[in-house]
Amino acid sequence: MPLAVGSTAPDFTLKTKTAEGPKDVKLSDNFGQRQTVLLFFPAAFTGNCTLEMCDQTNGLAEYEKLGATVYGISVDSPFAQEAWAKQNKIGITLLSDLNKTVIKAYGVVLPTLAGMYESAARAAFVIGTDGVVKYAEQTPTPKELPNFAALKAALAK
Repeated sequence: MPLAVGSTAPDFTLKTKTAEGPKDVKLSDNFGQRQTVLLFFPAAFTGNCTLEMCDQTNGLAEYEKLGATVYGISVDSPFAQEAWAKQNKIGITLLSDLNKTVIKAYGVVLPTLAGMYESAARAAFVIGTDGVVKYAEQTPTPKELPNFAALKAALAK
């Protein structure tokens, strides 16, 4: 079960890969300033994950207008995420939960991805500037995408 609306969002620090090298991103750095959208996805270099991140990259201006920072989170290494982002022109900041601590804290663990390994389920959260979950959704299967209209409505409130 994903973390419930009204819960305090578990803080985390995860790695992203930038042109300058690996960088830490801390969720609570947005508190008091911006809302945060967390998009958990199962794996880089897969069809639906590429579709989701590319579509959401194309809508980053709308998220900006809604006062939100968007992060994509998977258990892939930051190096794999960087290669995937470059190949597909993904502009969302991708965060590596290689140790799987954040997917567990948010309750979005996919026990087996294609019969191979534990991964992130496909899920979306909106975290308010106060650090409280305003929207939470885990899709029934990894093939289904979150309800982005409902997510954006939560951001607009």
